[in-house]
Amino acid sequence: MKLLRYGEPGRERPGMLDAAGRIRDLGGVVEDIAGDVLTAAGLARLRALDAESLPQAAGRPRHGAAVGRVGKFICVGLNYSDHAAETGAAVPEQPILFMKATSAICGPDDDVVLPRGSVKSDWEVELGVVIGDLARDVPVERALEHVAGYLVVNDLSEREFQLEHGGQWVKGKSCDTFGPIGPWLVTRDEVPDPQDLAMSLAVNGYRYQDGNTRTMVFGVAELVSYISRYMSLHPGDIISTGTPPGVGLGQKPPVYLKPGDVMELQIAGLGRQRQRVVACP
Repeated sequence: MKLLRYGEPGRERPGMLDAAGRIRDLGGVVEDIAGDVLTAAGLARLRALDAESLPQAAGRPRHGAAVGRVGKFICVGLNYSDHAAETGAAVPEQPILFMKATSAICGPDDDVVLPRGSVKSDWEVELGVVIGDLARDVPVERALEHVAGYLVVNDLSEREFQLEHGGQWVKGKSCDTFGPIGPWLVTRDEVPDPQDLAMSLAVNGYRYQDGNTRTMVFGVAELVSYISRYMSLHPGDIISTGTPPGVGLGQKPPVYLKPGDVMELQIAGLGRQRQRVVACP
């Protein structure tokens, strides 16, 4: 299944795509694409529906963030060895974890607003993992059983805030609109191998990132197991699993986002995003 949320910001409705790619409204079935709806039992209930019998959304509505009421937005740093090399960092021996504020989350095609004083805002296409059933200290071999599905994440980063303002990376990762997710959540059964997904990102038509999840240092199952050792993972929590090489920081000289730029990113089977960059009002 492909599940989504559509409509105006703050008033999104739950939906699913039918076989023809049309949005079907789930408002009469569930309140949101969130929480227990994402558990194995919740997804089984949606899978049993006849999509053709559901109301069709009118027109071409805005896509909101594909998951609502996200409790934790956990990111993994330097999880591609070639990305670590381009930033001059060593390949980590254990996953590097940091949090991204959930207030950064926005729709996949919403404008990205540069924060006040930003001069080093950067892009990062990433595979997002959405938790389904509660995961608490789960073994690697059973970790994927706790995954509801996958989606595209643009883990935007203000590098000056992240690296030059002291403290942890979270300051450079959490600006409003710095977490586009979607366009939809693709359930786990439709992604046979999360470690073989091509991914790319272009700015103004120039492709900077062109990678594949097979080059992750720590795969999805390892990450879910590892993180669940340190904190419980609840339905709707998102893990953003790291980015391949080609970020703006790694260019020579570095290239950063400016008002008017357009980012286009995609992951095979998970959909596309497109964001216009605008100045802080």
